[in-house]
Parts: sequence; C-alpha cells; structure tokens
Amino acid sequence: MESMTIRHSGVKTRLVLLAACFFAAAGSASAAESVQADPADDDAQARLIVEKADHVRFPAEGFQVDVTITTTGSDQESEVRKYRVLAKGNTNSVVMVLEPASERGQILLMKGRDLWVFMPEVSQPIRLALSQRLTGQVANGDLARANFAADYNPKLLRTEKIAGDDYQVLELTAADRGVTYQRVLYWVREKDSWPYRAEFYSLSNRLLKTCRYENFKTMEGRKRPTRLVMENALRGGEQSVMEYGSMRLRDLPDKVFTKDYLKKLD
Repeated sequence: MESMTIRHSGVKTRLVLLAACFFAAAGSASAAESVQADPADDDAQARLIVEKADHVRFPAEGFQVDVTITTTGSDQESEVRKYRVLAKGNTNSVVMVLEPASERGQILLMKGRDLWVFMPEVSQPIRLALSQRLTGQVANGDLARANFAADYNPKLLRTEKIAGDDYQVLELTAADRGVTYQRVLYWVREKDSWPYRAEFYSLSNRLLKTCRYENFKTMEGRKRPTRLVMENALRGGEQSVMEYGSMRLRDLPDKVFTKDYLKKLD
C-alpha cells in the first residue's frame, strides 16, 4: 500500500512538472507573440528602413550636387532646367537656378519645412509651399527637401519579390499638411536599402504621380540613384527626369542657410 502511494505520488509529481513546463512554454510563446505584435517595434523597424533609404539617396553631411530636370509631354517639346543644390543634414537646403539664363539668380531657401524663393527683381522673399510645382512633374519639395524619415509616419505593409529581389513596401503618411505629399507608397530593396519606386497621393487619396529610382552610381562613397523618373498619373505621356551629377561633400556652416547670406551665393 505504501509502495502504491509512493508511485501515485510520483505520477502526480510528474504531471505537475509537465503542466508547469507546458504553461511556461505557452507563456514564452505568448510573450514572443506579444513582442512581435508590438506596434512600437513595427513603427521603429519601418522608420529605420526609411532612414537607411534616405541615406542612400543623399549624404547626411553637407554636400553640393547639380541637378538637370528634363520635362517632356505628349504634345510639347522637351524643356531642360538646371539647378545647383547645397544641402546639410537633410533639413536645410539652398537651390540655385542655373538655367534658363532668364531665371538665373533665383534661389530657393529651405529651413526645416519653411521654404522661400528669392528673386533679384523682388526685394522681399516669397513664401512657397513644398507641394507647389517647381517644373513639370517636380514639386518644390522634390528638389529642396528629400527627408522622408522626418516628414512621414511610416508603416511596413508587406514584402514583394521583384526580379528575384525582396522589396519592403511601406506606407508613408504625412506628419502634417505642410509636407510635399499627403501619402506615399514606397518600395525599398531589403538587402541594401536602395529605393526602387514611389507613388505619391493627394489628400483625397488620388494617385498624382509615380517615381522610379534608377541608374545607381557611386557618389561620395556609396551607390546612389542618379536618375529619377517622375510620371504624371493623371495625364499619360507627361514626365520629368531628374539627373544628379557632380556631387561633392562641402563644409556648409549654418550661416549659408540664412536670408542674409543668399546674396553672397553665386
């Protein structure tokens, strides 16, 4: 009888241990699921993807780059415009018009999300919106500000396979109404954070235009897209091609990005 009691006690002990292990494992699995489903972690991952893609597009340090924008339409001749951009930290920039000659001397100044245009024949600067059209399919913000990480709240939607590579597809929602676009769908290659494609939407969620990032070349230490093809989604056949060249790092003190300093730029 005593032997049976001992054996019975041993069985109960093993059952208790098995149950404890089961619930501990279940608790660990639930905790893991909780961590994976934490929206804060998802948001941080999405923001990191966008930040890395921003750094692929442009250096974080001060730099200068020349930009040529060629605009074509279904029923018009090509229009070519040239600009020189001085930028620092992805938040401050100066855009100088080089061509056409009739507009040379006009300068855009961006500080944060504030944008002004200075014209030689006008004494006071004029405030502009980032979303306002600069030329063709290019908005002011496309040239003067390329800071997706700061301007949008990103969300990772899915992963797509394109031509054998995995791309992370993100939805970028405007941080406020002062940014260039209200919503962006953004494709970033997973293995190297190269931007691939973007779709830009209006406040009413209407597709305005698309952008392809092409012709990656080494500029200032890493491969960057040197050709952006922006196509009008509302009127077929209209597109603007932005080509970047002659990029170089520059020491740009903060005083460069002030209204008083612009008259010294050439």
